[in-house]
Amino acid sequence: MQLDVITLFPEWFDWFADQRHVRNALAAGHELRTFNPRDHTELSGRQVDDTPFGGGAGMVLRVDVMDRALRGVYGRDPVELREDRRVIALAPGGRTLDDAYVDELVAEDGVTLLCGRYEGFDERIVERFCTETLSIGRYVLAGGELAAMVVADAVLRKLPGTLGHDASAVEESFSAALDGDPEYPHYTRPAEYRGWAVPDVLLSGHHGRIEAWRRERSRERGAAGRRLDRDDG
Repeated sequence: MQLDVITLFPEWFDWFADQRHVRNALAAGHELRTFNPRDHTELSGRQVDDTPFGGGAGMVLRVDVMDRALRGVYGRDPVELREDRRVIALAPGGRTLDDAYVDELVAEDGVTLLCGRYEGFDERIVERFCTETLSIGRYVLAGGELAAMVVADAVLRKLPGTLGHDASAVEESFSAALDGDPEYPHYTRPAEYRGWAVPDVLLSGHHGRIEAWRRERSRERGAAGRRLDRDDG
């Protein structure tokens, strides 16, 4: 797949691209590309933002600058681009990222992530150029770059061959294999440490019992998480 990030700080992604599973994805032919809107602005001083109409603190990313940036990258009107490519604005009020959402993105040939900054986007960018808005949680970051890395990490690690063992991305927290529940507890050597013993079933060699134990622990964690969500609400 081709995963593009429109960001004022493309150099931030150099570290991310050097992570092993990302390198594996790139070696397999997938793409992670970054583009800076400042390279496409026609405003003086490479300006990309302006003060909001109606007053208020902060600066807003300009619609004309984003128009030129997307045209420069894809060679077409951004209004038409979203007809056959998911163009996603990263914003606190968007659809919350979860495992099912990640699976949707993994199935795409191309995805573009727009990183907000300052007070965010001129709303016309979201309304006219984007297919949707995405949030990684109900909180605010200084910009969309960290959110873009979260999305990219979640997507790229699900691509075949990126983790070294494809099964690693199948039965994990919130996956369909676990019916959306968190993953079960894991243990390794030593089997006993400071009097803390590994559950006997995991040492039994009985695969059926181990599978049943793991599934039950996963359900318990899921139920506990749902109780906490209700209490917080």
